[in-house]
Amino acid sequence: MDFDLKTLDLAGAAAEKCDALVLLVGESFRPGKDPLSRLAADALKAGDLEPKAGKLLQAYRSAGIAAPRLILAGAGDGSAKKVHAAVHAAVAGLRASRARRLVICLPAGADDAVLRAVVAATAEASYVYIATKSKPEGRELQRVTIAVADADRYKAGFGVAKATASGIEFARELGNLPPNVATPARLGDEARKLAKAHGFRCEVLGPKEIGKIGMGSFLAVGQGSEQPSRFIVLQYQGAAAGEPPLVLVGKGITFDSGGISIKPSQEMDEMKFDMGGAASVLGTFRAIGELRPALNVVALIPACENMPDGKSFKPGDIVTSLSGQTIEILNTDAEGRLILCDALTYAQRFKPSAVIDVATLTGACLVALGSVRSGLFATDDGLAQALLDAGDAALDPCWRMPLDDEYADGLKSNFADVANVGGRAGGAVNAAKFLQRFAGNYPWAHLDIAGTAWKGGAAKGSTGRPVGLLVQFLLGQQRLAPSKTGRAAKPSRTKRG
Repeated sequence: MDFDLKTLDLAGAAAEKCDALVLLVGESFRPGKDPLSRLAADALKAGDLEPKAGKLLQAYRSAGIAAPRLILAGAGDGSAKKVHAAVHAAVAGLRASRARRLVICLPAGADDAVLRAVVAATAEASYVYIATKSKPEGRELQRVTIAVADADRYKAGFGVAKATASGIEFARELGNLPPNVATPARLGDEARKLAKAHGFRCEVLGPKEIGKIGMGSFLAVGQGSEQPSRFIVLQYQGAAAGEPPLVLVGKGITFDSGGISIKPSQEMDEMKFDMGGAASVLGTFRAIGELRPALNVVALIPACENMPDGKSFKPGDIVTSLSGQTIEILNTDAEGRLILCDALTYAQRFKPSAVIDVATLTGACLVALGSVRSGLFATDDGLAQALLDAGDAALDPCWRMPLDDEYADGLKSNFADVANVGGRAGGAVNAAKFLQRFAGNYPWAHLDIAGTAWKGGAAKGSTGRPVGLLVQFLLGQQRLAPSKTGRAAKPSRTKRG
């Protein structure tokens, strides 16, 4: 889908040739004398339209309006959150109409956050998965014009909005692919394509290279699968070579059966979404490849399957991590932390300014926070606040969770330096405390996205979260970087495992 920005007042929007027109009507709506304003004012006066966010009034072939389909959408107080709800409802209502060209009128005085919300909601509501369907349902909506009072005023924010939406859609598509397609090798191939398209440095390591490095914990998780593991390293250089990078680590379990500690069969198909962290990191790199922020960023993605087999790791095994710490395996279904811990140790070689790992890590986080906010754990208050602020701005919120030392008591082992699970109580925090052991001396944050990376039920599918949060965070960090060269690193030769 193509987005464009156009200077149009309401009179101009009424005359614009398109298949559908959406007018956002907030509580502060002030009608003019154009046909759109008169229609909205009459509807408000009659009580047929409520300005409450998400309330819709549809009309067909209205006098004085070129678009055959018109949707008046209540936008509440005009905030980004309310506008997002309004546009999502309006675009979803057009899904059955086969409209190809849509015009959305931005409310008067809207800021860049509202513009981002309009683009994000449109992309989200119009997304259709077709990759593995024999008779795919077509995505009818092809072009969306955002009507604003002054297109030049919104140009920079519009670029961010489009790039972010592109990154989210990329992550959703990867997450929705079936596990026999979205294998560890496929994730490596997608990373190479991104590197080629945007000038990133890329390295993709296979099992032999992973073992040679000493990632014994990561290697153990994938040893029961026929699909070879991959360790993906992507590097973007947008600042001086000497500037310490931000490192993003994405959990890439492309299918999680639970291993020997096998999961119940009900809803096990949703374990294809266990690579949501990896997908979101790749989606973020897709966005920064377009935005070229003035900072250095590294992506580390350990990717593998967790399958039961005669070669699988098993409860009671002890593995040696890249850090040298030994880990007693008490539950093979607590595998995400075992691949992340080696990636966190590997991150130290980049001398990072901060490291953020993103993982569908614990069902306990879903129980604690539901599907509204991702869980945030952090060792640095400044980093935590920056992520919280970025999540709120991107409408991709998180919530800070504790890291008290006492939570690590349950991870003690009689036979190794640490066990890979504690008790049921505080499961999300216990998992974070396990990762903290491997986070080195750099500022570190962990985003548990088990409740936010995908939806179940009738709306089953990847959400692409937290790409919006990560992009917003990175753009905020570039303002703090002392050097702003805007250069990209030269691509390097990739290794195949």
